[in-house]
Amino acid sequence: MAHFVIMGCGRVGATLAHTLEDSGHSVAIIDQDERAFRRLRTGFGGRKITGVGFDQDTLKQAGIEEAYAFAAVSSGDNSNILATRVARETFHVEHVVARIYDPGRAEIYQRLGIPTVAAVRWSADQVLRRILPETAIKGDFREPSGRLLLCELSPNAQWIGCHLVDMEKAANVRVAYLTRFGEGILPGPDTSYQQDDTVHAMVASARVTEVARILAAAPVKEF
Repeated sequence: MAHFVIMGCGRVGATLAHTLEDSGHSVAIIDQDERAFRRLRTGFGGRKITGVGFDQDTLKQAGIEEAYAFAAVSSGDNSNILATRVARETFHVEHVVARIYDPGRAEIYQRLGIPTVAAVRWSADQVLRRILPETAIKGDFREPSGRLLLCELSPNAQWIGCHLVDMEKAANVRVAYLTRFGEGILPGPDTSYQQDDTVHAMVASARVTEVARILAAAPVKEF
């Protein structure tokens, strides 16, 4: 079981909180308006913290120091980005994501090392895929026979700097393209995985769970 901190208890935040709790994780949710917690179901067992999500004391009350991941999904772009930067840079939370309403800012935030999800194409599933990379591979395209999926992968951070061909060999997949700073690129034989890249690969449907497990772990070093 891991601990997750969510900033913003709107419909989005409440959905995330319920999904994570149903998966057996502990959850703390922050909102400036105490009335927002009415969106949570009766019997919700997580912490409900009234306060500003980028305030360090508020984050500490929410358990940010032991958090596996932080998701900022309030209605304000600036608040979400600021809170996410505090979570990552002050409390060293490895898995963070910020919801934004202005897609044009995405590249700027990605250069700061902050994964973002634009509201115009937002879903709770997309956020979960960024904070639960080891269990949340989802197919973006299924070929007619159903045996192959084009999946969005989230490799372990220790894959950064490794050639994609090594990733393909380790997981027995075929990388189709990368998304880097919001743009798609076709990989060459010497292309390496960089921080904040999104890897799109063809995966056998029967091996989705196995591929997720392999890439969630650090690459095996050969001696």
